[in-house]
Amino acid sequence: MSTDSREALLLLGCPEVPVQQALALYLLGRLRADGFEVACAGNPAVLQLLRVSDPGRHYVGKAVEIERCIGELAEGERSAELLIAFAHSDAGLTFAATARHLLPEARLVLLAFGREAEALAGQTTFPCEKIVEMAVHNPTKLKRQLDEVFAWHA
Repeated sequence: MSTDSREALLLLGCPEVPVQQALALYLLGRLRADGFEVACAGNPAVLQLLRVSDPGRHYVGKAVEIERCIGELAEGERSAELLIAFAHSDAGLTFAATARHLLPEARLVLLAFGREAEALAGQTTFPCEKIVEMAVHNPTKLKRQLDEVFAWHA
């Protein structure tokens, strides 16, 4: 890891909810423009979707399977000052909680989305900033909230 760049980590859930893909690519572009070196962690399917969506590798750089990423965080081999966790299921919350425990000093933004977004956000017992929206197909409201949280107003 470079000591000159700021590190961010996107924790991605299962790709069954379409808004995740669009928002992940959006965040990769915006965070890079803000000077972050961004890594994506997720299951093999979500990582392949990102790679296929970015054939020129303009946005997707480092990508690692989520279990390996958690292991690297636990061993101190990986770090980040910014964590953005996507959660549309209990598994997403579990990965977010684990990352919070392993990097307590990092800024953690939780995106709770999908049909059960409110219920998921209500189950959160760890400190984080929450963005909650019942978005499944349309990422516009979540994008607006991300723009507000990161002060990316157009």
